[in-house]
Amino acid sequence: MKYDFDTIVPRRGTNSYKWDTPKEENVLPMWVADMDFRTAPAILEALQRRVAHGIFGYTKVPETYYDAVVRWFESRHRWQIDPRWIIYTSGVVPALSAIIKALTAPGDKVIVQTPAYNCFYSSIRNDGCELSANNLIYRDGRYMIDFDDLAAKAADPKAKILLLCNPHNPVGRVWTPEELRHIGDICLRNGVFVVADEIHCELTYEGHDYTPFASLSERFQQNSVTCISPSKAFNLAGLQIANIVALDEEVRRRIDRAININEVCDVNPFGVIATIAAYNEGGEWLDALRKYLRGNYEYLCHFFAERLPQYPVLPLEGTYLVWIDCRALGIGSDATTLHLQEQQKLMVNSGTMYGPGGEGFIRLNIACPRTLLADGLERMARVLECC
Repeated sequence: MKYDFDTIVPRRGTNSYKWDTPKEENVLPMWVADMDFRTAPAILEALQRRVAHGIFGYTKVPETYYDAVVRWFESRHRWQIDPRWIIYTSGVVPALSAIIKALTAPGDKVIVQTPAYNCFYSSIRNDGCELSANNLIYRDGRYMIDFDDLAAKAADPKAKILLLCNPHNPVGRVWTPEELRHIGDICLRNGVFVVADEIHCELTYEGHDYTPFASLSERFQQNSVTCISPSKAFNLAGLQIANIVALDEEVRRRIDRAININEVCDVNPFGVIATIAAYNEGGEWLDALRKYLRGNYEYLCHFFAERLPQYPVLPLEGTYLVWIDCRALGIGSDATTLHLQEQQKLMVNSGTMYGPGGEGFIRLNIACPRTLLADGLERMARVLECC
């Protein structure tokens, strides 16, 4: 293989939130959504050149940054973005918080398709809004959108925003164009604005292509904003860089004002350099990464089929986060994750973090060398086989 995803790169002692939060020795963290792989060589080389310069003053985001974003999404995803629509920011979570602040008033409702990324809930709460849960339907080992319930939730006059996660974290769905159109039509009919978190968009697998929500029609593009970032696909979370894509000029103005309200709008030079390198030179590496991640998922599925068949593994259409149904254990998600940590020093995420519908499930990060994945699965089996 041209790119090395098998070498274990020690991360303890690097102030890694994922690896240095646990204080005990021999803990294997498979929880936080970053990867245990070095980023693409082209990105490392670009960052090393920037470091060698030795001066790290205030950063101006160059035209080449916008050009890289525009070219990438047009060539990879057939989505034509005008560079004027792009607002850079320090991350998708700060972006979501600023967008909700800009487009709602306290007491308004934000629709979320649950179970959902835990930071959705804090963003809604911190901006004084109320959660309106459009619970996903779990049937025959797969999640589907409850469109009747979505229509009812959207008809509430207090409902102002739908937070759309595509690909979906934590359930691993990549919404189809038909599903996205149905969502868009319901929201348009009811005056609900779509805020699309598409941070995992590069991490999809064969047969499950990512479709940008805003690319489906001019009306959808006008009635939405999209949050994107190279951070998940290229393992750049610590460089704190993301983009908001908003066609409507007034919406952009309001969001930009919300981002700037505490003068925290600037991004660091390394995030800018890394984004340009990722989008201009990282495609081949990303394709190799996706192939490796798919191999990890297949390894996990085979392991569960052989050793833990009583616990269904959800289909992974996108992300590197596997959603596992542990309800047969009968003790709940929190107790399951506690047993895994206390008995085998394996850290995974409890499904209860992700709100309604998460009880009984766990989330497992498989973005690691296969030897680490094998270690984690053996640890898991020692607990789950005994229960």
